[in-house]
Amino acid sequence: MRNQNYPFQLEALPYAYDALEPYVDALTVQIHHGKHVQTYVDNLNKALEGSKVHQSWLLTDLLSRLDELPENIRTAVRNNGGGVYNHGLYFEGMSSNGGGEPVGDLKAAIDKKFGSLDEFKKNFKAAGLGRFGSGWAWLALDKNKDLVIVSTPNQDSVLGDDLKPILAMDVWEHAYYLKYQNRRADYIDNWFAVVDWNHANNLYKEAHA
Repeated sequence: MRNQNYPFQLEALPYAYDALEPYVDALTVQIHHGKHVQTYVDNLNKALEGSKVHQSWLLTDLLSRLDELPENIRTAVRNNGGGVYNHGLYFEGMSSNGGGEPVGDLKAAIDKKFGSLDEFKKNFKAAGLGRFGSGWAWLALDKNKDLVIVSTPNQDSVLGDDLKPILAMDVWEHAYYLKYQNRRADYIDNWFAVVDWNHANNLYKEAHA
């Protein structure tokens, strides 16, 4: 979905709703993907209905070139386009065979930058817990191709900050509230058990090329 253009469609999950149990529950995945993301898709298409010149733009272009969009659609594209893009990364970045240790070039980069996986998790968790209200925690590459951990509010993506995402963790309440209620820290700890490090490593290699 991240490379499609208008009209956008809800992309099928790469696994069953219950594949991430017990860490991310099936009902949350079903509602999160089938209801929340579908709404972002619908609203993004609606925002672009009357702007034919921008209907050919890729989603990544729309989000990285927000300043070039007409003011009357810019906020809607930012919010809903970000919702589509961010969730694509989030759901693709998890797997029933996830967890464990990073792999490949990404493992070496994490060890070099943070000293250890535990130290990376500590910093990444802090980014997720430190986001007031709704938003995201990211592991990304900056323009110098260095790993950075950042947090964004609402459905803002990191593309506008000239960053290339490697891992995306949703810390909106709809991502965890049915199972964890207000225990965001527990959700984050368990989220690491479903991280697809192979997928993250592939994104790292593509971004670092």
